[in-house]
Amino acid sequence: MKVVVAGSGGREHTICWKLAQSPLISEVVCVPGNGGTGLESKCRNVNPKDNPKTENLSFVDAFVQVAKEEKADFAVIGPEDPLADGIADALWNAGIPAVGPKSKGAALEASKDLSKVFMNKYGVACADSKTFTDRGSALAYVREKGAPIVVKADGLAAGKGVVVAKTLAEAEKAVVDLMESGFVGDAGKKLVIEEYLQGVEISVLAAVSVTEETAKNGKACIRAFLPARDHKRLKDGAKGPNTGGMGAVCPLSDVTKETMEQFEKNILQPTLRGLIEEKMDYRGFIFFGLMITKDGPKALEYNVRLGDPETQAVLPMMDFDFAQLCQAIMNGTLANFDLKWKDGFQVAPVAVSGGYPYKYQKGNKISFDDAKISAAGAKVFVAGAIKDRRTEEKVLITSGGRVLACSAHGATFGEAWKKAYEALEGIDFDGMFYRKDIGLPGAAESN
Repeated sequence: MKVVVAGSGGREHTICWKLAQSPLISEVVCVPGNGGTGLESKCRNVNPKDNPKTENLSFVDAFVQVAKEEKADFAVIGPEDPLADGIADALWNAGIPAVGPKSKGAALEASKDLSKVFMNKYGVACADSKTFTDRGSALAYVREKGAPIVVKADGLAAGKGVVVAKTLAEAEKAVVDLMESGFVGDAGKKLVIEEYLQGVEISVLAAVSVTEETAKNGKACIRAFLPARDHKRLKDGAKGPNTGGMGAVCPLSDVTKETMEQFEKNILQPTLRGLIEEKMDYRGFIFFGLMITKDGPKALEYNVRLGDPETQAVLPMMDFDFAQLCQAIMNGTLANFDLKWKDGFQVAPVAVSGGYPYKYQKGNKISFDDAKISAAGAKVFVAGAIKDRRTEEKVLITSGGRVLACSAHGATFGEAWKKAYEALEGIDFDGMFYRKDIGLPGAAESN
């Protein structure tokens, strides 16, 4: 089978790599892909901007056109934006099966207000919140409630739309920045202001297969993966500004069986019930952002796709065929799919460009010591790097803030951590920076 994958980040490189491992897959076409996907076994990049027939089309229309021309057997959608724009709807309408929710389900991430309404309607354990479209009312509310408090832009904001305000001044500034200063564009015209939850954050990714048919035959389901943790802050000790993610670990020694049972009962099952009741066609992945509080886990947010960089730590732990999982999601047999996981741990620190998460450098050559990386047994997943078109050599240059992740497995957390950081020592580019404490005590963000 041939599969097309939408996206250009580290998550998509990991998806392509995992799909290519399957004997079912003959070729993976990544649209538009990056420098890593272009070098991956059985993988090929196609950039719609390079083709006169697709260069002026929207990404959704261009992707569907590529999928048709490639005679793809199915598609996997990585990022949230095209899902919100209806790419899954368009693919199914074109006769191409897709892993990714249709637009109605994708709205659970595209609108935080809608997701909170959904959570409250179906009894999902979550933080109390209130939604505002008027700046004065929002400011009056944060002054009434006081700090700490959480201010969220309603729409998609590329990870920049959430402010955990520790003081009233920070909360007031967040309201103005998000709602009026154009900090996140139209995404901030509506705000969700949420109670501050005390605890530690974790991520649970899951596969979802909900259709009208599976709802009728009792096969609609959500199957949770191993818990993981993303480290958002730029600097060691969970300090510095928020980022798109400085690294991830999987599984988590501090997450108990009881916690996961509470998650299943109070968050996952009510979410499944809501998807069924709302008649959503949701065949894809879902990301539960959770806060583990003294009262058990509470949902912070839904993402309607795999997380990044969690994917770089979770997918390598899979001891099953990822392409077969995708097929089970699409054809309604997910309830019977055997999710097997490797023993041990996966650690995936991220290397970023100098200046990130603000104005950062681009175009710096990346040097790889293949022997050192291989000796560490690590896998490099590329995010913000592209092939240098000035040379015929397989040279990558930086093109984004988060450049790559080094993901390594070990029988113990300590072994996985050591391997991942040994591999990072075999990589270099001007301005390269990374946290040195991913997964260590004191590294996790907590409230």
